[in-house]
Amino acid sequence: MMDKAPHDPRADFSLERLLPRLKERFGDSSDDWPAFRERLHAHFADAFARLLGLYGHHYDFFWHLEQILCAAADAWRDRPAALRAIDDEHAAAPNWFESNAQIGAVCYVDRFAGTLAGIREAVPYLVELGVTYLHLMPLFRSPPGENDGGYAVSDYRQVNPALGTMGELEQLAGELRRHGIALVVDFVFNHTADDHPWALAAKTGDPHYQAYYWMFADKAETRQFQPSLRAIFPDRGSDHFTWVDPPGKWVWTTFNRYQWDLNFSNPVLFRRMLEELLFLANRGVQVLRLDAVPFIWKRAGTPCENLPEAHWVIQAFNALVRIAAPSLLFKSEAIVHPNDVAAYIGPGEAQLSYNPTLMVELWNALATRETDMLRLYFDQRFHTEPGTAWINYLRSHDDIGWGFADEDAWALGINPGDHRRFLNDFYTGRFPGSFARGLPFQENAETGDCRISGTQSSLIGIEKALLDGNDHELDLAIRRMLLVNAVIMTAGGIPLIYLGDEIGQLNDYGFADDPPRAADNRWAHRPEFDWGRLGQIRSKRRGPKPWRRIHDGIKALIALRKSQPALAGQSLTTFPTGSRHLLGYVRQHGKDRLLLAFNLSEHRLAFAGAELRLHGSAYRFRDLIGGTELAAEGDVAMAPYQALCLMPLADDRIAPQ
Repeated sequence: MMDKAPHDPRADFSLERLLPRLKERFGDSSDDWPAFRERLHAHFADAFARLLGLYGHHYDFFWHLEQILCAAADAWRDRPAALRAIDDEHAAAPNWFESNAQIGAVCYVDRFAGTLAGIREAVPYLVELGVTYLHLMPLFRSPPGENDGGYAVSDYRQVNPALGTMGELEQLAGELRRHGIALVVDFVFNHTADDHPWALAAKTGDPHYQAYYWMFADKAETRQFQPSLRAIFPDRGSDHFTWVDPPGKWVWTTFNRYQWDLNFSNPVLFRRMLEELLFLANRGVQVLRLDAVPFIWKRAGTPCENLPEAHWVIQAFNALVRIAAPSLLFKSEAIVHPNDVAAYIGPGEAQLSYNPTLMVELWNALATRETDMLRLYFDQRFHTEPGTAWINYLRSHDDIGWGFADEDAWALGINPGDHRRFLNDFYTGRFPGSFARGLPFQENAETGDCRISGTQSSLIGIEKALLDGNDHELDLAIRRMLLVNAVIMTAGGIPLIYLGDEIGQLNDYGFADDPPRAADNRWAHRPEFDWGRLGQIRSKRRGPKPWRRIHDGIKALIALRKSQPALAGQSLTTFPTGSRHLLGYVRQHGKDRLLLAFNLSEHRLAFAGAELRLHGSAYRFRDLIGGTELAAEGDVAMAPYQALCLMPLADDRIAPQ
């Protein structure tokens, strides 16, 4: 029989001891205190448990606890009435983000519309497209020159002056809310830029601010960590530490020399980051994308990725947000093993999560024309807890790394290392017969490993078909594009469009002529939005056919998603198709049911209509994409790269399940 762990008397702490101190933050006549106190009682236990686990060993833990709760109280006291109304609205419908009406879009402010004022002018287009969730890529003040696409943040409370002001961001958030669009921004909390005020103070030798970062006077001190760390960018070497003088110390820099890792083992730093987080929530941000979550906790002798304390930090933030800004949601960004990706998503942690595994499996299926790995993913890894949702996307601002689970590949008889090399060759166009025109990012000449840069259109075959002048290949490429977009629109979760992909924009190779960007070919898939092309597409005159076909096709898929309650929620069940090239799944929400089928090859194929009868409880179906009706008898034919969205029609010959 195992001995019980000794009881920690600090766990018996009573919140009542702190209530008078917290009430002081509101003043004697404030009406805000009762609502705060109610939520404090509801969520304090969760916050306290995580904070005790993280910082309970500090002799002054209860002082830090008081300061953290005071920060939450101040944020609620200062929360605008319009945002409190959103809090109430979402409290009445906490799973609003699981609705089939949700459509996400993401862009860089400058690349899409120039400035925040330009984004406001573009709101009618976003509404026309059906967007309900707008993610503006890093827009805070960053160092001039190299800044990792804005992910080196110089100040969380200042917008990049070239884009606008914090006041304009707050106004934009209100404008978006009036049109039913939630504002999403990045919270880069693993690191700051080396010109952030905290970093500048640390450079002067101030020990208070040096403790905000991981800093070492002696290189030997870093060796307790370095041997266990992996190289994030192979061409920059494997050393995670940069010598900085002043202050004459080694600074932990996981990603770039100018991005200093924050030290979350310091409870003061935790509180300061909570204050930054809540400041953004009170500007009208409704979702925070938590950047690089696997890296936020460090411990010697470990890879310093996906440690339990990384989850505890997010869970503590989440509990405190439920108290001070209850409608704010978290979206995790973790490009790691699929099991580790899924570990960050949960009602008490990040309610939303990027779904890099689905992205990878879709590109894999297009390259191989086989659906085995994709089906295995849906069957074994796609399910999440109620009150959560995947963010399903086909590509982002970042490169594509082949983050499928090795064990899944081995289970299907696939050597994962060889398969990644094949995918790299295929999507850089090196593999014979490839339709893709991607760029190798961070290629390792010794191992052949790399990641892939490229817009959706360039990776999917449109760029090559246009350059070759091959109309047949262009037709297949557009079919491929609409097919995979149909998957992200109909699988459980929120589909996310990188703005520009819906009008078929290709790689922009001009980045090579811009010195701050020349060394980073990910800028090839961050082109400036082509408003001229959109004007042609929307014109009554005959516009460019391929771009109109892409745009109209994606808009039709968005309209389909919004019209079908069966596409709400996360429920998804695959069904057999009899072919490795075909994928089938059922989406059901309440009494509403749809059957989806996808041909991932350029050949005409068929599957047994008996599967439709079995899983659809009907004999006749209407294809909501093609607009035709079909009977589930014999074999159901599918054209190359066709997607079917089948609604069962009432029929007396089949008994309902």
